[in-house]
Amino acid sequence: MGKHKKVGKYQNWDKEEDSSAVRAKKHLGQHFLKDQVVARKIAETLLLNGYDNVIEIGPGTGVLTQYLLEQDINILALDLDRESIEYLKTDFEINHLKLLQRKKSFEVRNADFLKEDLSTLFNGAPFGITGNFPYNISTQIVFKMLEYKDRVPEFTGMFQKEVAERIIAKPGTKAYGRLGILAQWKSTPSVVMELPPEAFTPPPKVHSAVVHLEALAQPRFPAPAGLLSSTVAMAFNQRRKMLRSSLKSAAPDIETALRDAGLEPTARAEEISLEGFCALARRLAK
Repeated sequence: MGKHKKVGKYQNWDKEEDSSAVRAKKHLGQHFLKDQVVARKIAETLLLNGYDNVIEIGPGTGVLTQYLLEQDINILALDLDRESIEYLKTDFEINHLKLLQRKKSFEVRNADFLKEDLSTLFNGAPFGITGNFPYNISTQIVFKMLEYKDRVPEFTGMFQKEVAERIIAKPGTKAYGRLGILAQWKSTPSVVMELPPEAFTPPPKVHSAVVHLEALAQPRFPAPAGLLSSTVAMAFNQRRKMLRSSLKSAAPDIETALRDAGLEPTARAEEISLEGFCALARRLAK
């Protein structure tokens, strides 16, 4: 797959989207992106290599949707907000969709992405995922994308900046943990741009970042998925403890298993590389 250009920090908020058509709802965690230039850049991070289908999660007022519509792709927009769905199906279609005279499909559906059976979408064809979705479900969305990585070549989404840092974190850093390990095991993640609260309406209390994940054809290192996930979770649940203590319930001979995997029993979770955890999962599977 090709590579997209890193945008870095973006600080020009003079072009705003009028989101008065849809009211942001606190219980849905909505913070509408209001900068047109940023929305276009997010749409442009999708490489669209070898597929022409995209799911947008949480389209809201359609500020990102309008730039997706400019591309020759089929779009399925999913949102739990009925007001947003109604707006996208009426005023938005009149203002944007009909003017473009698109040949590809555009469907708006009132649905929960986390409950969708992704294997049935787009008749089994691959698709990308994008969106400015609520931060409280962002990690669940990543894990679901990774579960279906053979169907989802890439993913571009908005995250709380701290979560974005966890996705790309390296061993030895405070942000390093289960999310980054599993994301980097099945994909190549990168932070495309960082955004301050002023980029949204209403502004969140945190800074944000756009993250791009490009799925790998095969996991970076061989390992049983379930065992890798549970072992990493167990290790980081007590990240201050040595591995021989935090993983003592993983196997009766955990110190031997650690040494067989090339790891020191006295090491701590944040010191272990992705390759090291994969080696340990393979050893524990025996």
